Amino acid sequence: MTRIRITAATVALGLLPLLVLVVRALRDDLGANPIEEVSHETGQWTLRLLLATLAVTPLRRLSGWSWLAPQRRTLGLLCFAWAVLHVSTWVALDLAFDFGAVVEDVLDRPYITAGFTGFVCLVPLAVTSTRAWMRRLGRRWTRLHRLVYVAAAAGVVHFLWLVKADLLEPGIYAAVLALLLAARLVRR
Repeated sequence: MTRIRITAATVALGLLPLLVLVVRALRDDLGANPIEEVSHETGQWTLRLLLATLAVTPLRRLSGWSWLAPQRRTLGLLCFAWAVLHVSTWVALDLAFDFGAVVEDVLDRPYITAGFTGFVCLVPLAVTSTRAWMRRLGRRWTRLHRLVYVAAAAGVVHFLWLVKADLLEPGIYAAVLALLLAARLVRR
């Protein structure tokens, strides 16, 4: 399979849950609180794709599958797209563009502070994901893109603090992140 086909398949798979979410919305099948359901779905897909992005390098090293390397950027940009949907759901649907309430939530609610921190870390990563930015920034590009670890940790903390009671699912995300970080430390 060519690189373009692999990337197209990655994009299609990364956007398939959005199609499912749209179909559910059209069928009025988002439950009693549709905004909360959309927010949770978009947030979970953001975190899943962020962890998938971090999994590319260790998986490539273990398997020898060099075709995985270019998919890291694609997965990262899909992650950012889902993060934008997640934040947009909160700002537009939940808070009706009340930016005073946005600032208040970020300052007063620790789980939102953590999630917003993760989102802010993803913005420069998405902006500088092109080859032109890689050339322009040189070695600083690699240092800048280490923000992905902060974003991932913030995303996991956001989910842990959001859930409060049943910590199994966010605990699984935390364990996967810990495993991915440990794989990088062992390599060094």
